[in-house]
Amino acid sequence: MSHSRRIAVNLLWIVPGQVGGSEEYLVRQLHGLADVDPSAALTLYVQPSFAAAHSELIERFPTVVSPAYGDSRARRIASESSWLHSMTASAALTHHGGGAAPLRTRRPYVLTLHDLQYRTFPQYFSAAKRAWFDSVLPRSVQRAAVVAVPTAYVRSRVVETWDVDPELVHLVPHGFDPPAPDRATSESELRARFQLGEGPVVVYPAVTHPHKRHRLLVELMERSWRDPALRMVFIGGVGLAEDDTVSDDDRIRRLGRVTDADRDGLLRMAEAMVFPSAYEGFGAPLVEAMALGCPVICSDTTCIPEVVDDAAVVRPLEHDAWVDALDVVARDRAGLITRGFERAAQFSAQRSAAALAACYRLGMA
Repeated sequence: MSHSRRIAVNLLWIVPGQVGGSEEYLVRQLHGLADVDPSAALTLYVQPSFAAAHSELIERFPTVVSPAYGDSRARRIASESSWLHSMTASAALTHHGGGAAPLRTRRPYVLTLHDLQYRTFPQYFSAAKRAWFDSVLPRSVQRAAVVAVPTAYVRSRVVETWDVDPELVHLVPHGFDPPAPDRATSESELRARFQLGEGPVVVYPAVTHPHKRHRLLVELMERSWRDPALRMVFIGGVGLAEDDTVSDDDRIRRLGRVTDADRDGLLRMAEAMVFPSAYEGFGAPLVEAMALGCPVICSDTTCIPEVVDDAAVVRPLEHDAWVDALDVVARDRAGLITRGFERAAQFSAQRSAAALAACYRLGMA
């Protein structure tokens, strides 16, 4: 990347802990970019809460902290067309990482678009939010010099939905480098603290949004996965389908949000990570589980088969199709773990960063 022209990276849309996996996606990419190209001429534009949550990142790049907008989404959006527009006057390129470009934005710009879930499952979005997406996203995509997407699935949807030139839509996969083994909480501590017993454990790390299909797993436990020693562990924040986790089966544990160390420890000890999601733009937990040596059982929807390739047990979102999945894992556990490590290694932060750097070069060409 040429360093004679500065790139402005718009991260004002990130309120730490409130925007899901897209926050980790961009943060990991930028850390990776600092590793593969330490002299990259980036300036980050962030909220005070982002600066506090990601101090290691802002130490690696010049950073401008905006006025505090807190939880006011309207004020953040307005600031992108006013404060950010003014502050980036000298930038050669702007990167909008949140899926939408401000009404007033300088061109050229790179746009990261994470998914098009609102078009696949409009019923999960309010009328106002759907109207906002329909107003903002087509304009944002069509004016971009480059659109960065995490999977080929999302790329095909962008091209088909808005008749975009395929040459302008580029794959920038998620990046993930496995944490050090000593970061994970020990199995003995997790079993004791969360009352998991001595038997097999399966884990689902997901906010309880409707498309995550927690209910399928509850019904499997109630009707088919009847081993009395088995424990189903749900971790993640509360979403609109939280009631789908309710069950009289006391083998199901709803832990809510846990620390990274606890999550990694649960995945390392698990019989499998189960992932019956009906929609993903990427599905970062799939790679995280494989990188930690945890076999994966997942749905066959959207980009999920693309991400796991041959390293997981992939099943349709039907109860009967999942009944024998744990048995399949038991028979091929070693193979699934080996293929999982190999597949996860293809999603390094450095590879992700290199793809983003290529988008920057194209955007300034």
